Amino acid sequence: MSQPLISRSPDLKKLRDEGYDLEIRSGCLLVKDVPYTNSRREIKRGILVIKLVLAGDQTGCPDTHIAYFSGEYPCNEDGSEIVKIKHSSNAHSIAEGVSVNHSFSAKPKPANSYPDYYAQVTTYVAILSSPAQRIDSTVTAKTFPVIAPDGDSDEPFNYTDTASSRAEIVQVTKKMALKNISILGLGGTGSYVLDLVAKTPVKEIHLYDGDTFYQHNAFRSPGAPSSDDLRARQPKATYFKNLYAKMHRGIVDHPMYLDADNVEELRGMDFVFVCLDKGSAKKLIIEKLEEFGIPFIDVGIGVYLGDESLGGTLRVTTSTIEKREHINRRVSFSDNNGNNEYAQNIQIADLNALNAALAVIKWKKILGFYEDYQHEHNITYTIGGNTLINEDQLEG
Repeated sequence: MSQPLISRSPDLKKLRDEGYDLEIRSGCLLVKDVPYTNSRREIKRGILVIKLVLAGDQTGCPDTHIAYFSGEYPCNEDGSEIVKIKHSSNAHSIAEGVSVNHSFSAKPKPANSYPDYYAQVTTYVAILSSPAQRIDSTVTAKTFPVIAPDGDSDEPFNYTDTASSRAEIVQVTKKMALKNISILGLGGTGSYVLDLVAKTPVKEIHLYDGDTFYQHNAFRSPGAPSSDDLRARQPKATYFKNLYAKMHRGIVDHPMYLDADNVEELRGMDFVFVCLDKGSAKKLIIEKLEEFGIPFIDVGIGVYLGDESLGGTLRVTTSTIEKREHINRRVSFSDNNGNNEYAQNIQIADLNALNAALAVIKWKKILGFYEDYQHEHNITYTIGGNTLINEDQLEG
């Protein structure tokens, strides 16, 4: 119950977004890790406790200016007690599972009550922490703790998405809460696609790749694998699943190649990122995706070695139910890479990352997360000229 109540209460949400460590327990707000100074001039940390007034699933207005504290009695930097807020001192329980040592009285002026719990908490924290901060300016109650979802939460992450909350874009972020997507191919670009979509609230992210994660892959993939990781010679799908499962609960690995015998597994996907080099395999998959009515994005990189420097283009081609006829013009289904230096494993992680970023940005446009004025279905980026071209716009 703690995190939903905090998220729905603007005053508590503001405290959490600013980095305070909050817990709701038995109708009380616990603000943990509040620094203070004891009588020996030692810096300690205690828990500020305030009884909550609730209006349904949100906080109401505080009905008392009294606050409680668990810890030693807070003192000034010289070791003398902070007497201006002293109310009473005796260890007792104020609610089930909530024990305190002291109570304080800091009545706000000119009003006799606090407008919300943000004002009440920050007032008390400032009084309690100021002496400690005069001794050590680096101490703070804003510790930015790891916030785990409630036990009955269906969040796709192992910890709460506080980035969207802090930016106040939670409702826009929910547009990306698809049931499932697939990433086909976890080479350079596909692995960066995973890195980006793993930070979105998609319920399940299915990874398809039959290759092994080798040393050369480390130089064009996100993260920094250890020598032991490389010696393990894991399937790429499994390596990346284990890596991103630390953050996202819904990563599903499929260490295999897709072909006519198993492509049916893609039926029912909400979206697919096609990040494959082999044209013949890509042709089969794209035909099936169109048959299944699934929108997808195909990515490609063409790199050549010029006069001791690299040139080339990146491509992001989108196929939606509304527009598919351009695919055969934009996507090569040939297995012959010719002079494409990318096939020789040139380590170009920045191009892979850019190609993935363009693909994911386009995906987010389709979902309405970003504005989309041109509804382009083909994007090309040229390295030498630093040009980005939109083509195949959706008419109407």
